[in-house]
Amino acid sequence: MPHLHSRNAVYPRSLTGCNEIDLQWFAAEDEGRTEEPSEIKLQKARREGRVAKSNELNSALVLLFVVLTLILLGSWIFVKLREVMIFFFTRCTENQVNDPVFAAAGYRFLLMTVLPIALLGAAAGVAANIIQNRGFLYSTKPIEPKFSRILPHFGEYLRKTVFSFEGGFNVAKSLGKVAVIAAIAYLLIRNDLPELLFMLQAGNVEGSVGRIAQMAAGLLVYVAVFFLAIAVPDYFVQRRQFMESMKMTKQEVKQEYKEMEGDPEIKNRLTRAQRELLSRNMPRAVAEADVIVTNPTHFAVSLSYQPDIADAPQVTAKGADEVAQVMKRIARENDVPIVENRPLARGLYAESRVGDIIPEVYINAIALVYRQIDYISKHKR
Repeated sequence: MPHLHSRNAVYPRSLTGCNEIDLQWFAAEDEGRTEEPSEIKLQKARREGRVAKSNELNSALVLLFVVLTLILLGSWIFVKLREVMIFFFTRCTENQVNDPVFAAAGYRFLLMTVLPIALLGAAAGVAANIIQNRGFLYSTKPIEPKFSRILPHFGEYLRKTVFSFEGGFNVAKSLGKVAVIAAIAYLLIRNDLPELLFMLQAGNVEGSVGRIAQMAAGLLVYVAVFFLAIAVPDYFVQRRQFMESMKMTKQEVKQEYKEMEGDPEIKNRLTRAQRELLSRNMPRAVAEADVIVTNPTHFAVSLSYQPDIADAPQVTAKGADEVAQVMKRIARENDVPIVENRPLARGLYAESRVGDIIPEVYINAIALVYRQIDYISKHKR
């Protein structure tokens, strides 16, 4: 039986900040939540916009795409920037500052340089979310206004965010990232700083700007790689925490199963799935059947009676023409009784589907068939 859940399940509030570490996610067993989450519960959480997601991975991919774009277009952007600066400083006088022509030139430069980088960064962010969400996910649930979010209980909020292990851990993680980035910047600048100062003292402004751009690009590359290195394990940690937070109690499992049994749509879906499974397993269904009722040439229907599952025999397979002949061959190979009853075979084939209990109108006729095969079985012994 799949693990299911109750509608009254309580979800941790910390799920609203999926990138934060919350120790209550690791306390599932202490709260009696020992069962793995059901597919229904996971789908409900997904509809509400709650999935396993690492914000670190989003940031890393966005930064990586922006850095790659700057590396590829950096020289071109630098040339365009130089042209715009020369244009403004050589042609723009005090009376021309507000001239629409010069404003248009500035806007055109921004569109040509900044817009592609911004669009690629946004596309990277969307792609990262789609990858982590395993498809496109749209939900307004996380942004619905909640009074508790506007006016939280500050004592509880401080206890869970500031004066707690997870709050301290997240602060330490942020400080650690800042420290690593500062160390990378120091190591990169330390070797190039004397050369940069010499170029500035020599008045080589263009060379100095180019050198600063190279240093900035190198720093961004190392930072992007560092972010990606911590983002991958962070995703698996977030996924583990999310699955832990979705665990259910045994009572939730039972309650959800009861609700599912009462849902007509779910019952129909399960019935269809059962029929498809039985159809795919037709050879085994025939081999394990109690009896095959035939036309004898055009129709064949296999029946199986399991008192602990149903009150009447169930149609486990059926076929017409060539399929009926295959069913009879399988039945003979497995010593399954074959009973010829033309009206019964035609009626069962027309009015029953695989997985159905036999129609009530055929109960007496099928009871006679079972007595017949029981009689034959006893006399064979």
